[in-house]
Amino acid sequence: MKQPLAKVKVLDFTRVLAGPYCTMMLADMGAEVIKIEKPDTGDDTRGFGPFQNNESGYFMYLNRGKKSIALDLKQQESINIVKELVKEADVVIENFRPGVMKKLGLDYDCLQKINPRIIYASISGFGQYGPYSQRPAYDLVAQAMGGLASITGHPNQQPTRAGASLGDMSAALYAAYGIMVALFHLERTGEGQYIDVAMVDSIFALLESNVMRYTSEGTVPQRIGSKHPISAPFDIYVASDGYIVIAVANDSLFLRLCAVMDRPELGKDPRFITDIQRNNNEAELKKIIEFWLQEYTVQEAVELINHGGVPSSPILNIDEICESEHTETREMLIELEHPIAGKTRVPGNPVKLSKTPPLIKHPSPSLGEHTVEILKTLNIEKIK
Repeated sequence: MKQPLAKVKVLDFTRVLAGPYCTMMLADMGAEVIKIEKPDTGDDTRGFGPFQNNESGYFMYLNRGKKSIALDLKQQESINIVKELVKEADVVIENFRPGVMKKLGLDYDCLQKINPRIIYASISGFGQYGPYSQRPAYDLVAQAMGGLASITGHPNQQPTRAGASLGDMSAALYAAYGIMVALFHLERTGEGQYIDVAMVDSIFALLESNVMRYTSEGTVPQRIGSKHPISAPFDIYVASDGYIVIAVANDSLFLRLCAVMDRPELGKDPRFITDIQRNNNEAELKKIIEFWLQEYTVQEAVELINHGGVPSSPILNIDEICESEHTETREMLIELEHPIAGKTRVPGNPVKLSKTPPLIKHPSPSLGEHTVEILKTLNIEKIK
């Protein structure tokens, strides 16, 4: 089956997380991704745990389906090779600190003179321009400066980092989105273009109603734990043997929950008639729900509440979601055969296309594995 990006060639200068995740998604959809790595060490994540047979699971996941060429960008010969590759490339992506690629003579202005059709994407902490563009950044910095950490955690406790690297991952998703839009524009007009994605901007864009609460009402959102800032009951609750999530976002769902609890009078209680009133009296309502939940295990309560048409779930640990029927059926944990690590299981692609589903061509490459192959396409025997 021909994949939608089968004829797209990507030169990937990225390392660690945001850039590699972006190019991994492109590779899943058929793009030829040539990962340009520094000799001897390669991408930093080759040394990151966890390890399987001394191979980094972190690297294997993020770099599946790619080719690797080892080039020392401090050497003019390597720069010349890159410029030759650019002639046939469609996309260049990098996540160095702003200005690094310009010093190397590999910035957009230089490369678009070689290939005017080139799409060039840069991912950085604060973007290519602005007051903080030269600041170094990791995900924690993006979550802090983007506003997410300030609303994550419980009242009267310190701000908390979200449990996954949302700054990197959201930037990767926005960069992939930008590249897809740019490819569509290229196909229509023949014009390439430059894409600038900042991790802080990406976090800010995820804040949804929190920003609007400030711009519309002047309210500064605070940490409120797991409950919803507007709706109730919408939180984590305690059942007889553990935690359960119940999510009620409108009046009709609340009436359904009242029926499940066999407490129809709660739907007429002045404290709980509307979403606003339920939110104002959330603490009282939570006590009522948790008193009812003490009669049920998490599994019993989830089945009962879901059967009543109200969103509810247990809180799964990582091992539980990995081994769940949902993950297996949705092919969200796939098996790859790595030449050194052996059989590995990595997260699948969440985008399910009916005509052109994602396809992982091969496992992650060893450092410089495709150097000779790629040089042959340029009629170069070896690097001096």
